[in-house]
Amino acid sequence: MGTGRNPHQVGATVKPELLDIESESSPGIRSFPIRSLMECGKTVLATLLVAIIIKVFVVEAFRIPSGSMENTLQVGDFLLVNKLAYGIRTPHTIPLTTISLPASSFPFSTSVRRGDVVVFEFPGNQQGVERAMNDVNYIKRCIGLPGDTVEILRSRVFVNGREMLFSRNVKINESDGYAPWQRGIRLTPPGHGYTENEYGPVVVPQRGDVILLNRTTLDEWEDFIEREGHTPRLTADGTVRIDGVVATSYTVERDYYFMLGDNRNNSLDSRFWGFVPRENLVGEALMVYWSWDSDLSFLNFVEKAGSIRWERIGTLVR
Repeated sequence: MGTGRNPHQVGATVKPELLDIESESSPGIRSFPIRSLMECGKTVLATLLVAIIIKVFVVEAFRIPSGSMENTLQVGDFLLVNKLAYGIRTPHTIPLTTISLPASSFPFSTSVRRGDVVVFEFPGNQQGVERAMNDVNYIKRCIGLPGDTVEILRSRVFVNGREMLFSRNVKINESDGYAPWQRGIRLTPPGHGYTENEYGPVVVPQRGDVILLNRTTLDEWEDFIEREGHTPRLTADGTVRIDGVVATSYTVERDYYFMLGDNRNNSLDSRFWGFVPRENLVGEALMVYWSWDSDLSFLNFVEKAGSIRWERIGTLVR
């Protein structure tokens, strides 16, 4: 009878169907971990890229290593700094590497305000100041804007003839005694006999200002002109030359700021190394996100944890 089925025919028809199922499902099973790893890798890379962009251009964390801003900021405070406050700055190196990049800045219309607590790159070497400091960031309070006249009388700060009270946390010692680190470091500009507490008046340079140069004034402005990228020199006959060209004046190329630490008698600031160009501004200090005794070892965890300053966490920097 033609209605009967051959078992071998049944097997022959079922087996290819089973093989088809295996051929479609097996590759999917084998490729699943690979696809998952690829997706996970993309997520990690995207997250890392966003984190780098935020750190380089938007917000960065800084630690306070010294007491120059006491009592506004304490040693061991960890800060968040708004790097967009004064514009966008390109990094000096490729992130996560030591490969140098040409640095540029793109200022916004937002200006630095007197009294802002500012993070900035150390502007350059001054006599007696170690050159190693050139590679670190400083944090101080901006006292003078471009064109301002700054004067300190008996530790009281005057800007354009008006006394300025920037912070109730300022530490002032009216004694003219110098801290040990200040020995051998002269105040700037040299030759005026200024002290920490009796300083100025000095005019903060701004772009377009004209400085008269002669054998007397060159010593005062030599470091400043060098920081703007030029080579000043006094010849044997008393002539001033800049980049080899005779000069009787110099035109300032940038805007500058006068920075002062809140701990007036224990702060290495503009009184010692001069003015800060706008290009060196990193950002404005926002808030303290963590604070503890940074000198304590992590090996002594109990004491380290006990040093946490809970009352400072979350405080805004004023």
